[in-house]
Amino acid sequence: MPEDTISQRSEDFYSGAYGRIVRLMAVLGTVLTGVALLRFGGMVAAGFAAGCIIAMLNFHWLKTVASALVDRAANTGKSQSSKGIVGRFLFRYLLVAGVAYVIFRISLASLYGLLAGLFLPVAAIMLEAAYELVVAMRRGA
Repeated sequence: MPEDTISQRSEDFYSGAYGRIVRLMAVLGTVLTGVALLRFGGMVAAGFAAGCIIAMLNFHWLKTVASALVDRAANTGKSQSSKGIVGRFLFRYLLVAGVAYVIFRISLASLYGLLAGLFLPVAAIMLEAAYELVVAMRRGA
């Protein structure tokens, strides 16, 4: 197989990582919320679900901010204000802190669920890395 074809296939595969990670987060969040509900009860499961939702939003916003910074650095023509980029970056942390405070006031057990749910992207990225490793080993890379 020509080198250009292999290179293009690899580039197509790795460019799909973001979509696979988002899908993994959705599946993991749904399944693990059900597990939390059965194992720890409704309050922890609600906190976990809230943590998963915030983590998914945070992951999406992080990608948006990173893309905006790259576009700004490369001067691709899409002009975004520095204040807007920094504001969205800080808003993410204010959102997490606000939700954590509200949940803390309601139930400490829910706070534990929230904090566990915030690690959803870590689990999805680890699974994506394992998947990419398996694919690379199958291709003989």
